[in-house]
Amino acid sequence: VLGERYVLEGRVGTGGTAVISRARDLGCGCSDGDDVHVAIKTLLPNLPPEVMDEVRERFLREARSAGRLNHPNIVTIYDVGEQDGVAYIALELLDGKSLQQILRETPRLPLARIADLVAQVADGLDLAQRFKITHRDIKPANIMVSADWRAKLTDFGVAHVASSSMTQTGTALGSPKYMSPEQVTG
Repeated sequence: VLGERYVLEGRVGTGGTAVISRARDLGCGCSDGDDVHVAIKTLLPNLPPEVMDEVRERFLREARSAGRLNHPNIVTIYDVGEQDGVAYIALELLDGKSLQQILRETPRLPLARIADLVAQVADGLDLAQRFKITHRDIKPANIMVSADWRAKLTDFGVAHVASSSMTQTGTALGSPKYMSPEQVTG
């Protein structure tokens, strides 16, 4: 249980700094008795203390930046908070697989499918750019794809927000295999 609102039901995935769990949202205000499920993202508790503050700040920035974005190709953020010292983000629970998983299973997707997925990701990135948010970690693991081939951008944890002072020149953040040359060189 996370606070009085979310009942965690099981782990969905784990990344480098966070874990995603499936949860029931008890505070959704639903009157019909149907359970509403969300994904709850929390920081891994075993992160070294010397990096926890920076990771926590990036985590909360993800919620602030992506939470402003309402687009069919960007994961929806419903709630951000902290309970008993645990920072969390309540997100849309996505049904599907990451593009990374899909490419492992089907290394050669049809060209039309690839073009459609790229267009969807570009649409989501275009909206983010209009809000002066640069994702900076676009990679197959951060693109979820539903059974009907709807692509959704996830993980805005290293996003650059134009109004933020957190990013410094010369600092490279993201996944090196997917970085632009400009990011790698700072």
